[in-house]
Amino acid sequence: MTEYERSRTMPALPEHVFDQASQVSRMDSWLPRDLHVRADDLPAVTVHEDRTGQDEPGLFRAHQDQLRLEWGTRDSGRYTGWLQVAGIGSGASEVTVHLSFFDERHAPPSDAVRQALDSSLERLAEQVRIRADNAPG
Repeated sequence: MTEYERSRTMPALPEHVFDQASQVSRMDSWLPRDLHVRADDLPAVTVHEDRTGQDEPGLFRAHQDQLRLEWGTRDSGRYTGWLQVAGIGSGASEVTVHLSFFDERHAPPSDAVRQALDSSLERLAEQVRIRADNAPG
């Protein structure tokens, strides 16, 4: 098994970060640009990968009470991941993303995974910032 984990601090309340991250309809705004998630009958989702042109059946669960997202492949069991949001005081949050690949032969290159995680967290932070800037009040 190959695992990766990255974290990033965001200047927003944990509930705001979780709300942005957990809505399937908004995931394209922060996931790696070549991945697209479509809700089927939640927790079932379909993930389309531009690089391969293929759709993969997946599962996606949002645990609002824990500020945690969990996902993975539905049929093959090759891959799982989670995102955890934690408040760190002063209206800021820490977001941690963890990925596990169970079949080393299908795991992407390490550098590509780390870059995708960092980029996704950066894009999520930007989406949270934009949403906060456009909030009424």
